[in-house]
Amino acid sequence: MSREISSRPFSTIGAAVLAAMSMASAAEATEGYFQHGYGARHKALGGAGVADSRDSTAISLNPAGLVHSGNEVTAAVSAFSPRREFEGGPAIGPTFTPVGTVESDSNWFAVPNFAASYRLAPNPFADVIGVSVYGSGGMNTDYPAVARGGGATGIFFGGPLGVDLQQALLSVSLAKTIAPGVSVGVAPILARQQIKLKGLDAFRQGGFSIDPNAVTGKGHEVSWGFGVRGGIEVAVAPNIRLGIAGNTPIWSQEFDKYRGLFAEQGDFDIPASIQAGIAVDVTPNLTLLADYRHIWFGSIASIANPSTNLFIPAQLGADNGPGFGWDDVDVVKFGVEWRSSPDLTLRAGYAYATNPISSRDVQFNILAPAVVQHHITAGLEYKLDKAWSIELAGLYAPEETVRGTDLPGLAPANHTVDISMYQFEATFGVKYKFGADEAPLK
Repeated sequence: MSREISSRPFSTIGAAVLAAMSMASAAEATEGYFQHGYGARHKALGGAGVADSRDSTAISLNPAGLVHSGNEVTAAVSAFSPRREFEGGPAIGPTFTPVGTVESDSNWFAVPNFAASYRLAPNPFADVIGVSVYGSGGMNTDYPAVARGGGATGIFFGGPLGVDLQQALLSVSLAKTIAPGVSVGVAPILARQQIKLKGLDAFRQGGFSIDPNAVTGKGHEVSWGFGVRGGIEVAVAPNIRLGIAGNTPIWSQEFDKYRGLFAEQGDFDIPASIQAGIAVDVTPNLTLLADYRHIWFGSIASIANPSTNLFIPAQLGADNGPGFGWDDVDVVKFGVEWRSSPDLTLRAGYAYATNPISSRDVQFNILAPAVVQHHITAGLEYKLDKAWSIELAGLYAPEETVRGTDLPGLAPANHTVDISMYQFEATFGVKYKFGADEAPLK
């Protein structure tokens, strides 16, 4: 049956993509520094759904699932609130980090998501084409200039301390059904990273860095990168689907302004990841989801090198220079979606992520205390009419703490340092379908 498709919704897509690309960020996200989900549906399901895509946000998870998307535009914005703090234990004698509790400021962030899909006429290469812009992850801390005695201020004696890392990804995706119940998809990725650091002047001295003038206080710097995401979805039975998707490392330009801080002269690629899962339709209206995700943070030297490399000695910025000491992250995700009526869909999810930070590296990770592990989510979608829907999602990540000490070369080794974080997030989204098929696509 032929379809009348309006081109007007695409007249503003270019502007929306550029706006979202410039805004997309996540401040200290929930799986290491990655978000737990992309778009309102994915977030409400705890990030599960690699085997059960139903809208254009499939591009950011499993582009093969785009075959189940109609002609639509989705947009969402999350109000994300990571609460970060550290506590320095009592000590006899001087310490490098202060005694007592210090909380990070800047506790609310807007994280946008945009996706659109368009079903093609019979085509040998693709059934659906789509575009998506989303905040992949990031880290943010903003500690005040606490008094340290002798006129000095700051966590590391350099005034206000903090980092602002933002990552936004743009993908154009193609998806095709290659056999009954089997679809594949590919989505090249253009990445934009932006970073700013302050308060690390102590590490410009004493021969700590290969380039003392490229450690801190250099303002924002932008880096561009490129990678590819691909995936497959297979229906192994009428009510059971399997899916797997992953992306290559996103090879990025070096942060030249901070080449004296990050290992390999400012290298900061975005690590590869993979996600596999199963979706089971228990009834036509109830779907259960279970996924596993692995993120290779340990493959990026600037993230994975132990902070204790500072006393090998290895200088900041060198190939084996100190980093944050992060391990790879493993995540298990569970979601449930109940389409309770033609107009209302209810969702819930839970995810558990391993902690990338060990006690050895706590002091450096005051900058990036990404220690939350449990993620509890819920949400809904309500159809206003044939074309418009609204979506809601919420996240709570309970507080987690990791204890370590000041690095022994900087202060007495018995001075404990606890880093902690908990998170809230609320997401509001809208979906507009233009020329969608009359029958459900799934």
